[in-house]
Amino acid sequence: QVQLVESGGGLVQPGGSLSLSCAASGNIFSSKAMGWYRQGSGNERALVAALPSGGTTTYADSVKGRFTIPRDNAKNTVTLQMHSLKPEDTAAYYCFADVITVGSWHPFRSWGQGTQVTVSS
Repeated sequence: QVQLVESGGGLVQPGGSLSLSCAASGNIFSSKAMGWYRQGSGNERALVAALPSGGTTTYADSVKGRFTIPRDNAKNTVTLQMHSLKPEDTAAYYCFADVITVGSWHPFRSWGQGTQVTVSS
């Protein structure tokens, strides 16, 4: 089994910053990609950012220029740096990892349980 644990969520004022972290553990042979989705109340879960292994991070248009995934994260970890936060960023943020487990042929997507980010004055 693979487990993803998120941390760093909380309450922040508009214009503020927050950093989310995610660590994957378990029977992992390699990680092919990691990133973040988010889901606000009454909305569909939407991609925020994704970092393929050995590739370039992609960002949703709504967060481009404000959110960043650092490229110096440790193996099987991913961090989301959020700046200039807006009330519209309020959502549950879910980490994902596309991993190959030991003894498996193909990668599959594993999900964290989510961490709440609330942007409000």
